Amino acid sequence: MSVFHFQQFSVIQQHSAMKICTDALLFGAMAPVKAMDCVLDIGAGTGVLSLILAQLGAAKITAVELTEPAYQEASTNFQLSPWASQLTAVHQSIQNFAASTHQHYDLIICNPPFFENHSKTVDALKKAARHTDQLEFSELIAIINKLLTADGLFYVLLPIHALSKIISLANECNLHLIAQTDFQAFQHSQAKVTALVFSRSASTLLKNTLVIYEKPRIYTEESSRFLAAFLLRFAAQQR
Repeated sequence: MSVFHFQQFSVIQQHSAMKICTDALLFGAMAPVKAMDCVLDIGAGTGVLSLILAQLGAAKITAVELTEPAYQEASTNFQLSPWASQLTAVHQSIQNFAASTHQHYDLIICNPPFFENHSKTVDALKKAARHTDQLEFSELIAIINKLLTADGLFYVLLPIHALSKIISLANECNLHLIAQTDFQAFQHSQAKVTALVFSRSASTLLKNTLVIYEKPRIYTEESSRFLAAFLLRFAAQQR
C-alpha cells in the first residue's frame, strides 16, 4: 500500500489518480487560513490539503471529490487523522454540490491540475483529475462566486499559462487577485505553477516568487519554513 507519512497524520494514496507532490504540499502549507475558518476543498483527491488545513487550525472542512477511489481514500485518511470530527468527505461533482448546498465558506481551496490544450493521459482516473473536461474555469469561478462569504478568500494553484484566463473570469464576478506566489523549482528555473488568492475586495497585489530547492532534494530556507511543521524530515530538527 502506498502511504505518505507526515508528522501528525498519514495519507493513503494507493488508488487516487493524483499522488502527493511538493507543489501541492507547499500550496497547502501556505494557505491563507484563519483559526475557526469554514473551508471548502474542491477536488480533494486524497484529502491531503484538507488535512493540512485542519492542522493549521481550520474549524470545519468539507472536501468534495468526484472520483470514487479518491473519495474512499480521503474518507479513510480523515477518519484516521486527529481531526476526524472536523473533516467531511463528499462524493459528488462540485457542480451538484454547489447547486444543493446552502453553506457559505470563509476559504475555498482548489488544486486542479488543469492542463488545457495539453496531451491527455489514457488512464481514465488521471484524465478526470488532470483536465478541464469535468470542470471548466468558468464553472469554477461561478461556483466560487456563489459559495464564498462576503469577506472570504478563494485560493487556487494553477499552471502559469492559465493565469490571464482565470483572472479575467474572476474579474467578471468581482473577484480580485490580491496575492500571487510563483513556484520555481530552482533559482535558474522558470515558474510553471502559481498560487493565487482572490477576494471580493480589491487591494494592492502582493506578488512574489518561491524557489523550492537550493539543489536536488535540498529545500531552500523559505520552503523549509513552510514545510517544517509537516514533513518527517524536519521532525528531528524541531526536538
